[in-house]
Amino acid sequence: MLDEQELTLQLVEALSSSLELSEVLPRAYTVLSRLLPADYAALCVSDPDRPGGYEWAVAKMPLEFFSHYHEFAHEDFVRGAVARQPNVVLRDSEMLPRPELQRSLLYRRCRELEMPLEHVMAVLLDMKHAWHGGITLYRDSPRPFSERDRALLQRLTPVLASTMRNCKMLGEVSRRGALLESLFHHQGAESIVLRPPDTELMRTARATVLLERWFAPMERGPGGLPGVLREQLARLVDAAARGASTPDTWTRTGPGMELRVSYVPLPVDASGTRPWALVLQEMSNTPPLPESWRQRLTEREVEVVTCVLRGWDNQLIADELGCSLGTVKKHLQRIFDKLGVDSRTALLHRATRPELES
Repeated sequence: MLDEQELTLQLVEALSSSLELSEVLPRAYTVLSRLLPADYAALCVSDPDRPGGYEWAVAKMPLEFFSHYHEFAHEDFVRGAVARQPNVVLRDSEMLPRPELQRSLLYRRCRELEMPLEHVMAVLLDMKHAWHGGITLYRDSPRPFSERDRALLQRLTPVLASTMRNCKMLGEVSRRGALLESLFHHQGAESIVLRPPDTELMRTARATVLLERWFAPMERGPGGLPGVLREQLARLVDAAARGASTPDTWTRTGPGMELRVSYVPLPVDASGTRPWALVLQEMSNTPPLPESWRQRLTEREVEVVTCVLRGWDNQLIADELGCSLGTVKKHLQRIFDKLGVDSRTALLHRATRPELES
């Protein structure tokens, strides 16, 4: 009989075997069910902004449950409990007292569907994007999930969340053609694909621009890839081999922006090794420009004030906009006059206090 460590390694392998949720999650659940036995289970991805937008990847439950779930989803105590504590595994005893569980609509409907719900363990996977993932395990016997069960699922939660995120992020584009080709067109991001430790298979053209913008020449090694990104990849490869988890997103913060690098394990290629995609995204961390300002300022003044909100100095703004330092200063003075402020500090304060705008 395989021990827990061997099964965990098998689970990690299953989770990185594909970028199709409909393939990878059923494979993973086959292993997960041996680690955490349950009578019923559901694994899904949902869009919080789209009511009823549930994508059930594993549905080891009566079909009637899913066809009627929207009728009592608003009273699902499991969903409510895990939504308040994303990425934290909860057992039913940590969700609500036993008498309340037995009076709940979910409990009663499950019994009507001949799926007696006695004990449950679940976790909401926050994927840091527009989706959530959910895993719920049910038992119809009086045997509750143990603390050991809870701790095991908690250890697996980061890799489960990463897998769902990666499938949703890259799965749709990979279905349009070969994976490496589709990465060129991944909207809003640039990609570098490596075969560990440092063999580069491809990169999108603008990935080089981002690396040169965010890393000094002394930070970039062979091929222009920064050492810190190679080191993070090495840690992830090592962690995956041990069935452990480690953060798979690396960030660097700059004036008004941050660079986010997500590490995505790809299916094993013809050489028998697993490539990784480094997905690079520039994210704004500046306060949004109040809409009322756009109505008062010219198009050029909007460009200048946007640069100010990013924390850029006058010289950097001049370089970016292709004008002289004196022109930037004139634009700034007109902006101050129109908005009724007398300094950059006052401008930034107003931008972060939209309630001050009439």
